Amino acid sequence: MEYNELFARTELLIGREAMQSLAGKKVILFGVGGVGSWCAEGLIRSGIMHLTMVDSDRVAVANSNRQLPATTQTIGELKVDVLKKRLQEINPFATITAVPEIYNAESSASFRLEEYDYVIDAIDSLSHKAHLLAAASESGATVFSSMGAALKMDPQQIRVAEFWKVRGCKLASALRDRLRKGGKPQRPILCVYSEERLSNKGMEALPDADEKGSFHKAQTNGTMVQVTAVFGFTLSGLVIQDVVGMKN
Repeated sequence: MEYNELFARTELLIGREAMQSLAGKKVILFGVGGVGSWCAEGLIRSGIMHLTMVDSDRVAVANSNRQLPATTQTIGELKVDVLKKRLQEINPFATITAVPEIYNAESSASFRLEEYDYVIDAIDSLSHKAHLLAAASESGATVFSSMGAALKMDPQQIRVAEFWKVRGCKLASALRDRLRKGGKPQRPILCVYSEERLSNKGMEALPDADEKGSFHKAQTNGTMVQVTAVFGFTLSGLVIQDVVGMKN
């Protein structure tokens, strides 16, 4: 088995020069939950050879409905470790780095964003997300970001727009309010989002929905895999299209 065999169907579509370009790009992904885990899979299955994944959380039972690393056999394990093992089995030639840490203002410098070609944001914390978008936009890397994927069921409503043009998303609105007060992104950032707005109907399930994550959520909302996965695959697709577009 060789690298070219693994990605023959991809090379057939985009050509060898584009495959070589993909193999040379360095990507760092923040958050490997309902959106980020599928993004990681999309990147590795498309030929990205250098991927760093950052997430401090462990697999929880409540992750099982939508997160790639979550099975009954991985409860309690670090998400980045579970994903690294899976992705390395998909492409043993790839360099995959698992970083079980939290991105925040204090830790940001340690991630050396300037060393990457692409920075992908799939984290939930509003404050951490805002800081990452501002810092990443100054790094020289191309930045893609996921807006809120909860309280949605229809993948056909998922869209892509520049950060300041995203509409109908409460997370994007809150981010813009925060970033207007200081630390505005210095470059355009394409975002995956949906204007669909549903509400929780099964509040009796709330006690079982706690994921015991690295930060306290103001509200726990329902989420489904057909939306989170499409968000994630769309993020990975933005990276691939950007690289391949350089070769067209």
